[in-house]
Amino acid sequence: MEDLLKVKAKIKEFTASCGHQKSLELLELLPTGKMLRSKLILKIAGVNENSINLCAIVEMIHGASLLHDDVIDEADSRRGKPSINALYDNKTAIMFGDILYSIAFTKLTFMNPKIAYNISNAVTLLSIGEMIDVDLGKSFNTDYNLYLDMIYKKTGSLIEASASSAAILAGLDEAKYALYGRNLGIAFQMVDDILDITSDAATLGKPAMADFKEGKVTIPYLKLYGKLDINEKEKLRSLYKKDLNEAENNWIKEQLKVTNALQDSIELTRKLGYEALESIKDENNSSLIDIMKQMCDREF
Repeated sequence: MEDLLKVKAKIKEFTASCGHQKSLELLELLPTGKMLRSKLILKIAGVNENSINLCAIVEMIHGASLLHDDVIDEADSRRGKPSINALYDNKTAIMFGDILYSIAFTKLTFMNPKIAYNISNAVTLLSIGEMIDVDLGKSFNTDYNLYLDMIYKKTGSLIEASASSAAILAGLDEAKYALYGRNLGIAFQMVDDILDITSDAATLGKPAMADFKEGKVTIPYLKLYGKLDINEKEKLRSLYKKDLNEAENNWIKEQLKVTNALQDSIELTRKLGYEALESIKDENNSSLIDIMKQMCDREF
C-alpha cells in the first residue's frame, strides 16, 4: 500500500509539472482503482525511482484511456463515483485525457528507449482496440477471434507492456514476462466481463448486465450463443442492446447456467492464467503467482 502511495505522489508530481492548476483539481476526482499495472511492475522490478516513474506513466496512460472510454460509452460513473464527463462535460474529459497522455509520453522520453517503445506501441494498440470495440458494438458479434483481438489490444497490450518493461528494468527475460502480462491482461478483461453478469450493481459501481445493453457481446454471451438452438439464438439476438426486464434478465442468466456457458468462460480465464504461470515457473516470483491466482480462482 505504501508503495502505491509513492506512485500516486509521483502522478501528482508529474501532473503538477505542466503548471495547470485545473489538471491537478481534475486528478483528485479521478478514481485510481486497484492499480493492477503498478502492482505488477513493482512485483517484477522492485521499488526504486525508475519503477515508480514507470508506474506513474502507465497509470496516467490508463487513466487517460478511461476518461476517453467514459465519453465514448456515455458513462456517468466510474468505479462508483461520478465520471469527469458527468461532473463537467465531454470536452473537459477528452482534453484532460489528452493532457495525461502528453505528460506521460514526455516523461517516457527519459526512460530506456526499449521501454519507451513498448509503452508507446501499447497505447497505439489500446487505441485501435477501443475503435474495434466501438465497431463491434454496431451489430451482434459471434466471432470469438474478433473479441479476443479486441480485448488483447484494448486491455492486454498495456499490461503486457508493463510486465515486459518492468523485466527490462530488472534485467530479466522480457519475453517470459511479456507472455505473463499478455495472458494476465486478457484474463483480467474476461473476469471483468463475467463479473458484469454475476455481480450486483453495488459491487460493480454500475448497473449489472450493462455490457449487453451497451452492445458488448462478451465471452459469456459468445459461449452461450454457440450452445443455443436456432430459436434460442434468435431470442438472444432480440435482447441485444435492449433494456431488459426481470424475466429477460432471468432467462439469460438461466441459459448461461444450464448450458455451462458461464462456467466455460470461467474455465477459459483459468486456462489463460495457468498458461501465464507456466511462462514464469522458473522465475521464483511468488507474488506474480498470487496475483494471477487471486484473479482467476475467485468466486464468481
